Amino acid sequence: MRRCSRTACPAEAVATLTFDYADSMAVLGPLALTREPHGYDLCARHAERTSAPVGWQVVRHVSLGEVGFKA
Repeated sequence: MRRCSRTACPAEAVATLTFDYADSMAVLGPLALTREPHGYDLCARHAERTSAPVGWQVVRHVSLGEVGFKA
């Protein structure tokens, strides 16, 4: 089990957050298969609450089969 990267959060990580500085973009997707050196593993609560700095956008990728997915 990989834990959330947020300080003092004991929850299991379910998503990975990475940054694209050139495009001012934060990318939040399913948990990476391996720990990424420049990524942050987040639990469901922290992934849901993730926001970006002013002028940046957050891109959220979801896996097929997740609740709420519509073809």
